[in-house]
Amino acid sequence: MATKTQKKLNLRPLGSRVIAERVGNAEQTKSGLFVPDSAQEKPQEALIVAVGNGKTLKNGKVVPVSVKVGDRVLFGKYSGSEIKAEDNDYLILEEDEILGVLA
Repeated sequence: MATKTQKKLNLRPLGSRVIAERVGNAEQTKSGLFVPDSAQEKPQEALIVAVGNGKTLKNGKVVPVSVKVGDRVLFGKYSGSEIKAEDNDYLILEEDEILGVLA
């Protein structure tokens, strides 16, 4: 499934991996000051921008990934590998590292 984001990325995850972009909110103090990104804790919520074909079993069957492009997911604090592509930061996550899908 090709999307504008996948074409722009020029990157396709393999197997049961997904590429996600962190979803973050600008944090503001009570006095109105904005906390810079470097001082904030990284969010554990992301938007799926690309999905691999799925995991190949020993018998040759392919089990598709259970999330799709556009899903908002939660993942563990130290999950995934951070990459930079076309001036944006992304995460490559294994499907097993995804804790849940937000409705």
